[in-house]
Amino acid sequence: MRAFSWLFGHAARDGSQFEGLPSGRFRFIAVDVETATADPASICQIGLACIDHQNGFHLFSTLVDPEVPIDYRNRAIHGICDGDVRGMPRFPVAMAAMRELLEGSPLVEHSSFDHRAFAAACARYGLPPLSASWHDSVRAARNAWPHLKGNGGHGLSSVCAHLALEFDHHDAGADAYACASIILAAEAETGASFADLFAPAPTARRQRSEPVRRAPSPGGTFEGCAVVFTGSLSLSRKEAADLAAARGMTVLAGVTKQTTLLVVGDQDLSCLAGQMKSSKHRKAEACIANGQPIRIIGEAEFLTMVQAG
Repeated sequence: MRAFSWLFGHAARDGSQFEGLPSGRFRFIAVDVETATADPASICQIGLACIDHQNGFHLFSTLVDPEVPIDYRNRAIHGICDGDVRGMPRFPVAMAAMRELLEGSPLVEHSSFDHRAFAAACARYGLPPLSASWHDSVRAARNAWPHLKGNGGHGLSSVCAHLALEFDHHDAGADAYACASIILAAEAETGASFADLFAPAPTARRQRSEPVRRAPSPGGTFEGCAVVFTGSLSLSRKEAADLAAARGMTVLAGVTKQTTLLVVGDQDLSCLAGQMKSSKHRKAEACIANGQPIRIIGEAEFLTMVQAG
């Protein structure tokens, strides 16, 4: 039996799916979503792990009708099918039920994908954005276990393997459980409070990374994809490039007309002011504005792609 899968039943179709939703204020709430397509607005599952002041877990997971067909590539990752979400609440219904809970406590995600998905889904449906403070457990993991950089990295599966924590990866409820467990383990490892784990790191001069290029391995899953890396990654650029090439991607040193994917360090991706983004990031956004189909993702999402591929 896959660990923790019993904790998160898929929501019922009788209107009672939010009866088990926790209420009140929590020390923090770990949040994870799965999506139907590459569009982050297409949320099809939401998982929550609410941690009370005695570090007790209050768990909740629900499927969501994304109102679009589930792409086969996403289905291969999370196993959710169109039939699973048929008749489930749409995102506005889920948001109405969850907003007070989510806006009442600090939120934690592993990489920046989840808060971007909530923002995109709210925009899609014309809903007010979620007014909440988001924190990235990748930062906490880097503070607690810096040796994982270059030794598996700080992706969710890598950190949980280090902690010997088994979980049903790509189930939103189980991923939220794993994310919350990482925060508790990081607090225990460092002796730091929740706030201290996310305190701004001292600024340091960043060494310029040498540009890396790779030719794709023939027959890889992502043949035809041309990727560029930018920002601070948990892996070295060489390791990231090797992973990409092994899955059939062409690795470019800079953004060109051939670029289809830009992988940004998760902490860099959370920067919203344009001048805080790298020149590659800004150039990719300019290319997108001119109609070039470039997808911009964080490191954790990239690792999920290549590990699944």
